[in-house]
Amino acid sequence: MKQAGSIFVCALLAASMLSAQKQDEPREARPEVLTPEKFSETHGSLFDRPKSKEAAELTDRLLGSEPGSEPGRVERRNFIDEHIFGKMERDGVPHAPPASDIEFLRRVTLDLTGRIPARAEVRAFLADDDPGKRDKLIDRLIDSEEYVEKWAYHFMDLFRANGKMGRGQHLFHYWMKQNLRANRPYDEVAYDIIAASAKSNHVVAASNVIAREHIQGAPQPKDGDDLSMVHQLDTHDELVIQYAKIFMGLNLSCISCHDGQGHLEKVNVWLSTKRRTEFFQTASFLGRSRYLMYFENGKPQSGEFLLDDGNPGYDTEGHSMVRVARLGGPENPAFLLNGEEPRPGEEPREALGRILTAHPQFARGTVNRFWAKLMGFGIVEPFDEFDLLRQDPDSVPEGWELQPSHPELLDELAQSFRDSGHSIKELMRTITRSSAYRLSARFQGEWKESYAEYFARKFVRRLNAEELHDAIALATDRPGEFKFGDEKVGMAMRLSGPSGGRDVRTFLKTFGQSDRNTPPREVPGSLLHPLALMQSPVVTDRVVAREDSRVKNLLDSYDNDRVVDEMFMGTLSRPPSGEEKEIALAALNNDRVAGAENLQWSLLNSVEFFFNY
Repeated sequence: MKQAGSIFVCALLAASMLSAQKQDEPREARPEVLTPEKFSETHGSLFDRPKSKEAAELTDRLLGSEPGSEPGRVERRNFIDEHIFGKMERDGVPHAPPASDIEFLRRVTLDLTGRIPARAEVRAFLADDDPGKRDKLIDRLIDSEEYVEKWAYHFMDLFRANGKMGRGQHLFHYWMKQNLRANRPYDEVAYDIIAASAKSNHVVAASNVIAREHIQGAPQPKDGDDLSMVHQLDTHDELVIQYAKIFMGLNLSCISCHDGQGHLEKVNVWLSTKRRTEFFQTASFLGRSRYLMYFENGKPQSGEFLLDDGNPGYDTEGHSMVRVARLGGPENPAFLLNGEEPRPGEEPREALGRILTAHPQFARGTVNRFWAKLMGFGIVEPFDEFDLLRQDPDSVPEGWELQPSHPELLDELAQSFRDSGHSIKELMRTITRSSAYRLSARFQGEWKESYAEYFARKFVRRLNAEELHDAIALATDRPGEFKFGDEKVGMAMRLSGPSGGRDVRTFLKTFGQSDRNTPPREVPGSLLHPLALMQSPVVTDRVVAREDSRVKNLLDSYDNDRVVDEMFMGTLSRPPSGEEKEIALAALNNDRVAGAENLQWSLLNSVEFFFNY
């Protein structure tokens, strides 16, 4: 197998300084000074190569560029195209031609549903001469159950939904699928998560994010009223960090431990102006939140929590298990981005949900995250490291560059998201209907690295672990054997979390399946990848011509010529080229069964199958 090459991915998290202190130790005010060595260790990941350069380098390594000149003016289908192609036209940057039907069909089906298209779908789409067929395909995919399954799995990874939720993990998965099916406004989903209260997180789905983020205090509770089992203050802090990162694209980890000044000037201008006490005031919205291990029949119930608002408030001098000592400060809730406080009589947690989702950064952070998922990287990158003082082209701090590649587009996309009622479906539809999304990954002429931030071609991406497994299952007609409650399911993305036997788990882990203990991230390319594709039973068992396999069914149904065509259609979503057909037929004519098995194995091991173009 020809190896696709390594994928280098920017680390997206700035590590915070962690320090434990005994509860009865006296606290002394002291400056928080980082040595250059400690600074590099803590924040060095932010100086990695931008994701745009990595995506462009990978695409160019796989596809290179082809002789030819820039295509004529493409149709500007919506405001995205006005910004993307307007900037390229202004700066004299060429772009790739529009994607072919074959390229577009596989791309958008994988991007929206995580699946490869079926053979019948490929034939029907290629034969359809309706000029609006791409828009109709997008609508059909967005309204499919496969769309729900893929993006529910995405949100489960995003919120790190694992065993810390107990049985609530499955409830949360069900709830996210219902939200996606109904196209529920995303601001309502976020508000429910932030403001959730419950006698048990096993009965109120939205409360499971709070249960997941709890910091354990005492090893065992004394009784049902023992608050020490969960470290209340540290849990407040963890939740604020997660809400800021997931819902606004802001990384507040550093200022949860120390002031930005003297630490973050080389990392984030806006954060360098923020104080730890301001973080405390944002965490104070959660100060009354109470997290109790659920007690039943004299015993704590694993993964089950009572969540209400019975605590007295946030203690800015309270003991921490995971951070440097809290040294005091104002305890009144005030939102970090604009200083807004709860209204009179308003529950502080509900106020945080209202203020956060109404702030423009909620929409900006959300659309940038999904843009990155569909376009290869964000308008702002990393997508969860916004620097709010580098967003306005007219007021960029001296010595710094504007952070967004297309600031006006980001603002208009965010406004469109708000105008749609915070509809995730409409956001997906807007991006995938644009000509910018529909450019080919194949570039004509000389490709230059500087073209990357213009989105001058579509950038390839490696299939994630679950997509790869499910694509193999679909290509071979050999679904997996996962247990999901009392049901057996064949697709990894139908599950609420990682599952499967040893071979499947090893395979998925090799390709970066999230363990949900840490934030999800892409893994770099590895020699283990081609080895797994060549040798794992996940692949090798599925290409054998057994009664339940596609290889056997094709051999029983068609002549060799049709077998080759069907296998290419069902695996790579296209017919074979003349040269490919000749080589494949020679193999089948020499030994029909072995030739077909080897052909299926070769297609699953091809670079074209492993990547989404």
